[in-house]
Amino acid sequence: MKFLRRITNHNLAFVGLIILIPMFLCAVLAPIISPHDPVEPDLKNILVGPSWSHPFGTDMLGRDVFSRVIYGSRISLLVGFVSVGIATLIGIMIGAFSGYTGGIVDELIMRFVDLMMCFPTFFLILAVIAVLEPSIWNIMIVIGLTNWMGIARLVRAEILSIKNKEYVLAAKAMGFPKRRIIFRHVLPNALSPVYVVATLGIGGAILTESALSFLGIGVQPPTPSWGNILTQAKDNIEVAWWLSLYPGLAIFLTVMGYNLLGEGLRDIFDPRRRYQA
Repeated sequence: MKFLRRITNHNLAFVGLIILIPMFLCAVLAPIISPHDPVEPDLKNILVGPSWSHPFGTDMLGRDVFSRVIYGSRISLLVGFVSVGIATLIGIMIGAFSGYTGGIVDELIMRFVDLMMCFPTFFLILAVIAVLEPSIWNIMIVIGLTNWMGIARLVRAEILSIKNKEYVLAAKAMGFPKRRIIFRHVLPNALSPVYVVATLGIGGAILTESALSFLGIGVQPPTPSWGNILTQAKDNIEVAWWLSLYPGLAIFLTVMGYNLLGEGLRDIFDPRRRYQA
């Protein structure tokens, strides 16, 4: 409750939360609040503009864009959470092991991380997805496996500053095993900045999935995704402006919400920012 109160008292974090809560509710309650089947064609209502029966209009097959945008939020949030979860887990494990072990092991791991960071992430994802079959699970795994390096460096830096503190040295002197020292004394105190980076990373993962779907190598039709709705929009932008407006607005608001929440969490977890006035 104290943490939630700190979020609501921070302007940026509160605005981000206000934006994200409706998006999350739309994803969870999509079968209830969607007025139409998002994949069922209706050839009598092709490219119909916004109306009471179709608030966001219809697409090239007469499908309700409002329902497709709502169901698309499920895909975007799933990709965001799962891919960032994979990247965060890998980054924490590698960063913690590297930072606590030190020496030549730390040096080798960091050089490998530097090598991985040399590759343009998006083009690396494009190359892997082009080889694999385009699917939602492949997208989540590939995004997760190509975005852990920054978290690993962050966790390593935090652990390097923590592992020589008095309570850690006392735990070593008492003969506690290395695993217990890392997971009970070091790692919990190094995770605060990881929460911030992970929150900001969800927005980036949603943008990546939307871009891949827009290019046709992401979520495949008829499954609704904000990116593949925009793919249809580019062919009908002059006669069906609603196909690009509403999914584009959904992407913009969701990514902005996560960015605002992440910036707010950065201030909340950083005492220097928190008490700066």
